[in-house]
Amino acid sequence: MFDGLQGKLEGVFSRLRGQGKVSEDDLRRAMREIRLALLDADVNVQVVRDFVASVQQKALGEEVLRSLTPDQQVLKIVRDELNQLLGEPGQELQLKGRPAVVMLCGLQGSGKTTTIGKLAKRLRDKQHKNPVLVAGDLQRAAAIEQLRQVGAAIDVPVITPREGEDVVAFAPRALREAREGGRDVVLFDTAGRLHVDDSLMDELRSLVQVVSPQELLFVCDAMTGQDAVRSAAHFAGALPVSGVILTKLDGDSRGGAALSIRAVAEVPIRFVGVGEKVEDLELFQPERTTSRILGMGDMLSLIEKAEQAIDKDQAERMAQRIARRQFTLEDLRDQLRQIRKMGPLGQLMEMLPKTGPFKGLAGAGAQVDETRLVAIEALINSMTPREREKPGLLNASRKRRIAAGSGRTVQELNQLLKQYKQMQKMMKRMKGGFLRGALG
Repeated sequence: MFDGLQGKLEGVFSRLRGQGKVSEDDLRRAMREIRLALLDADVNVQVVRDFVASVQQKALGEEVLRSLTPDQQVLKIVRDELNQLLGEPGQELQLKGRPAVVMLCGLQGSGKTTTIGKLAKRLRDKQHKNPVLVAGDLQRAAAIEQLRQVGAAIDVPVITPREGEDVVAFAPRALREAREGGRDVVLFDTAGRLHVDDSLMDELRSLVQVVSPQELLFVCDAMTGQDAVRSAAHFAGALPVSGVILTKLDGDSRGGAALSIRAVAEVPIRFVGVGEKVEDLELFQPERTTSRILGMGDMLSLIEKAEQAIDKDQAERMAQRIARRQFTLEDLRDQLRQIRKMGPLGQLMEMLPKTGPFKGLAGAGAQVDETRLVAIEALINSMTPREREKPGLLNASRKRRIAAGSGRTVQELNQLLKQYKQMQKMMKRMKGGFLRGALG
């Protein structure tokens, strides 16, 4: 997400960078380009007008006009304004009572049922809660079964209605069962529609009155652009919405919903969905989002992912093996497994800055064929332990056996061996002390 906007904004700053001192006409031209870039990214029209007006007012000050680095001055102003536009950082759920009640609402297809599972897992793992899911979507076919599957995947129970029981009558019984079962958080899934209608709002208002949720979160699909923004504003105007969860922020949409929803709906973004796995729900970080929009990358998130996925003891052992020039194909396979734990390579590449030493790497994620990593692991797994340690043993006969056993080709195996030799040469130039220092 944001790739198109990134490129256009980078073009604006690049042109300012090449001019030295700038005139008012130069800045006004840059503001027009920024406005067009935001509109093309599907940002709400009024939000764009207000944003550009604020940036222009600050950029036309004497400090920028007299500056020898006008691009950096304008970049700072744009960054500050984007941070303000995106709002405050997301907060964990504020829960009171036993059980505390959390309701999710949103249109059909926004990802409520999947998100409620992610939220339950986050509550259990990070806030040490004991949640239960409640099937409150009685409109969509198979919604209850889908919620059961979500609950089973994260080992969280699901309370379901009896036949003929409507959601408002069912809700008090669900709360009672949760309390009797020792559950301290109840997460209500609710019905959606393809579009906002009065019957949906009436049902949700009645449910709110019955269960008195501490948190009412609106779930919207970031891929739907301004439709998500209009829906959020409608829900927030009719219900006591306490926050927004943006799903599919890892998608390839233009990002207009993320940049508009805080200002239009006047409700903070609390969480963002960044993948399909149950752990892919994160607190919203406006400053990190701004950095990615401006092509500065998101190194903090990348480091956090590495810390969560990579075993430090194993990394230390690997550093020692590299220092002793003992890096084998089996070590390569283990490192690839660690990298894959961090998430899709496309997402990791997007977190790299678009300038400096990372230029050319960042943005390459879209071209990364992750099936290649699977193929490499299959090839290495088809080798004997001795072949992994001493690939020089691989003659034509052994190569054919390995290729057949892995379902790959001899050509792919030869390519892997060539890349492995290049890695060995590179690692011979490294010093173990430097590696251990970097890992520590």
